[in-house]
Amino acid sequence: MAEKLPFGEGASINKPPLFCGLNYQLWKVRMKFFVESIDRKIWNVITNSYLIPISENVSSEREHLDCVAMNITVSALDSNELLKVS
Repeated sequence: MAEKLPFGEGASINKPPLFCGLNYQLWKVRMKFFVESIDRKIWNVITNSYLIPISENVSSEREHLDCVAMNITVSALDSNELLKVS
């Protein structure tokens, strides 16, 4: 019998894969592909430490990317996982 996955078959291009506390490694791979399909800079924001911007234009773009990254990450967590990290 196949392993029960924490999400249904297939994937959506409109919403991130939902993480419910099971099979983190598979979720991380799917999440990486989802985020990079939106903008690879967002994945860099998620995986790299924050760098202090040196110009106003860079600061504005970085703040926007931070907000998008946070929205995607929070949207990908079920209510139990969200309570753990909030």
